[in-house]
Order: sequence, then structure tokens, then C-alpha cells
Amino acid sequence: MLRQVLEEFEVSQYSLAAALDIERNSVYRWANEKSDPSAETVLEIVRALKALNPLAAKAFVERYLGEEIQDL
Repeated sequence: MLRQVLEEFEVSQYSLAAALDIERNSVYRWANEKSDPSAETVLEIVRALKALNPLAAKAFVERYLGEEIQDL
């Protein structure tokens, strides 16, 4: 789902990695579902996306949490 959000909102893996101050290969692994980010990292991803493109951050949260946030 991260990959879909990045593509849909035209956020590059490199720009997300730079915003997170990490190597791009970590973002690549998450985007391609080779590994899962920790809960703390998910929060950092949301914050970084919010700085890069608030709509991308919103879409990521909605897709990541799905039905869990529907009833809130």
C-alpha cells in the first residue's frame, strides 16, 4: 500500500527516504513488501508524508489502518 500511495501522489522513494533521514533501500523494501516497518516507523512515515504531501499521508493512514479507523 505504501507503493500505491507513493505512485498515486508522485512522491519518490528517494524523497521519502530523505525526509526520514534513512537509506532509500529501506523505503524500497517497505514499498515492495519485502519487510514491514515497525509501529514507530509507520508513525514517522506518516509524519514525513505529511510534510511532503498531506493528502498522501491521509491516504496512507486510511489504507494502512483500513476499517480500524472507519468507526472513529
